[in-house]
Amino acid sequence: MEQHSTACTPRRTVFAGIAAALTQGSLVAQAQQRDGMRRLGVLMFGLANDPDEQARAAASVQGLGALDWQEGGNLRIDWRRAGGDPVLFERYAAELVALGPEMLVASGTPSVAALRRHTSTIPIVFSNVSDPMGLGYIESLAHPGGNITGFSSYDPPMAGKWLQMLTQITPPVARVAVLFNPATAPYANQMLATLEGSAPSLGVTVRATPCHDDAGIEAMMTGLAREGRGGLMVLPEPFTIEHRDAIVALAARQRLAAVYPFRLFAEAGGLMSYGIVTVDPIRRSAVYVDRILKGAKPSDLPVQRPDKFELVLNLKTAKALGITLATPLLATADEVIE
Repeated sequence: MEQHSTACTPRRTVFAGIAAALTQGSLVAQAQQRDGMRRLGVLMFGLANDPDEQARAAASVQGLGALDWQEGGNLRIDWRRAGGDPVLFERYAAELVALGPEMLVASGTPSVAALRRHTSTIPIVFSNVSDPMGLGYIESLAHPGGNITGFSSYDPPMAGKWLQMLTQITPPVARVAVLFNPATAPYANQMLATLEGSAPSLGVTVRATPCHDDAGIEAMMTGLAREGRGGLMVLPEPFTIEHRDAIVALAARQRLAAVYPFRLFAEAGGLMSYGIVTVDPIRRSAVYVDRILKGAKPSDLPVQRPDKFELVLNLKTAKALGITLATPLLATADEVIE
């Protein structure tokens, strides 16, 4: 990110900037008082034309509507969508804070990370964040402290479940590559530690394979396929979600068994997925938005862990890859795509 020095900035320019910001905030507050609308800023991690992103946005609006908050009625919502781009997360976070909202809603870990760099006072409610305490966003799940609370998307046993799924197939997997982008998955090390702890008892080895673009993904998968008995694990984060079509297609081309974190990967042709219902924490977060708009403090609202999970298996893909899924795995599936 480009750095700007302020050492030689004229004092009058600094004061003018502060005055402008104060004036803007005052005008926003006055406008809200006049039109009776409350103002909410929302930073999402997907793209506006992505059906999955549209479903998440719809869940947010529906959740708020069920609590009598109507967009364009008594609530103004300023939307920003970063599409997994680290630069856009930062830019849009600054834009939203400058608009002077009463509170902010953040979908995805990079959204929270960017927003908290620009404000420590505006309340932030997050959803789909993997490790809010480990990343320092909150003091504890029960007592978040500060201005941030919300709904986590990750439960520690999930990582072990992903690894176990890759051992419940024939031919068996011996080596597992874990795919993520460090720029959008700062919590990857915590997940990797869990996976490395579980790997020996399952008879597999695990290694991190960070990637930043489609070319990197292709090179990694090509190398994994050459080794033989390789499997792929895709972590839940904005980069992998936005690049899901390329990831699924490359895994098919290299004939790699892969486990994914969300249903949308299996629906796109991925072998199997296990994870939360992604719209659920977003819909649930509307309750906290409502409570904060009515006077509650984020520090008094405990962070909630996910409570709905789904296992989806794609038999069509399994047959194309020559893979047999174990009977216990099939028996516990929430959905089997034929």
